[in-house]
Amino acid sequence: MVTEYGQGYGLHSTPPGRPGSTGGAGRTGERRHRVPAALRAPVEGRVWRELTYVLLSLPISILLFTYAVTMVSLGAGLLVTFLGVPVLAAGLAGCRGFGALERVRARGLLGLDVAEPEPLRMKRRGFMAWMGAVLKSGASWRALLYAVLHMPWAVFAFSVAVTVWSVGWSLLTYPLWFWVLPMYAGQDGIQLYGDGQHQIYLDNPFEITVTALIGLLFTLATPWIVRALTMVDRVLVHGLLGPSRLATRVVELESDRGAVVDTAAADLRRIERDLHDGAQARLVALAMDLGLAKEKLREDPQAAAHMVDEAHGEVKTALRELRDLARGIHPAVLTDRGLDAALSSVASRCTVPVQVEVDLTERPASAIEGIAYFTVSELLQNISKHARATRATVEVWRTENRLMVQVEDNGVGGADVSGGSGLAGLAERLDAVDGILVVDSPAGGPTRVTAELPWRVERIVTG
Repeated sequence: MVTEYGQGYGLHSTPPGRPGSTGGAGRTGERRHRVPAALRAPVEGRVWRELTYVLLSLPISILLFTYAVTMVSLGAGLLVTFLGVPVLAAGLAGCRGFGALERVRARGLLGLDVAEPEPLRMKRRGFMAWMGAVLKSGASWRALLYAVLHMPWAVFAFSVAVTVWSVGWSLLTYPLWFWVLPMYAGQDGIQLYGDGQHQIYLDNPFEITVTALIGLLFTLATPWIVRALTMVDRVLVHGLLGPSRLATRVVELESDRGAVVDTAAADLRRIERDLHDGAQARLVALAMDLGLAKEKLREDPQAAAHMVDEAHGEVKTALRELRDLARGIHPAVLTDRGLDAALSSVASRCTVPVQVEVDLTERPASAIEGIAYFTVSELLQNISKHARATRATVEVWRTENRLMVQVEDNGVGGADVSGGSGLAGLAERLDAVDGILVVDSPAGGPTRVTAELPWRVERIVTG
């Protein structure tokens, strides 16, 4: 696999979601508002969607709580008979269905995209197998826990949100409607205090203005209060209605296994192609040339000697190709002397001067060492072919339980990890071993590519 910088130059791209991402492209694309965020927040669509979510949570949570408690109580009461098991399974299945609706509601109103939990695992078909799968599924019990916990929180959030929202807008608009009280309620305004002898009303211009300013403060604070309330909802939905950490990890490992298999198959195809088109073709031609030289050896010894001399050159070329191919599979210097010597060797073949610095007190596992070597090798090939750089540096060090590899050049920059480029393939190869690839390459350079790999030591298997 050969990574290509060529088409990416001129674009600033870093892998999304990776630590150390500069996010330069994101900052340039943001809309710039003249009105500060604190002032425009009360009228933004996001605030009204979050408020709608909080208002809808109360009736939905009451329905869900009532269903969950009723079904679980009924199922637990009937466990002395066989009827309790299917009732309990139906209750858990209903909670899973409500959980799916809650994920849809959170996605539409909060912008929270939560993946579906792990599906039911049934070894065989049938109602009994389905009941067993529902009862043994952790996602079912988490959905039940969500139904129970969300109702008291929804009551609290609804009360707080409605109170601050109604108080804020009522006080803010008081100058527009204060005349309603003396005209229809028979009092001079909002009453702050009153007993049998004294009454205090907000009825003069100064008091009305102060009331509106207090309402403005409440109105400006309401979006942030509602957002803080919905953060708890986000945690509940993400933690109880999404996939468990174990299920997520299993999916990641399955994906990584597929990436490893695809990478190994691609490497085998590359080796087969190089052998078939390179060394094998040369050896076939060499055998034919030697056969012709053997036939001409008696008739024209001089021509035969010339053909043998050409065959000797072909042998040297074939040996060099085989040596390069073996180095591409796994260089002997890496096995014998480690990363420092191997990276110095590959740096010497780069078209620009490369400074290599390896600060390791011990060697990592051979698999991690090999990935680090091929990562540097491919990045240096990119520098030679596309970066138009005059110098480069390679640094390798260990930070706690991570192996860090950084390759930097002073080329034209603009390396792009997106769009199915070679850098994306390199990132997938690193991700297969829980590694990370971070690309910092603004237009005009310099380009800094950092690979982070897990530190693992070689396990010695004894008989």
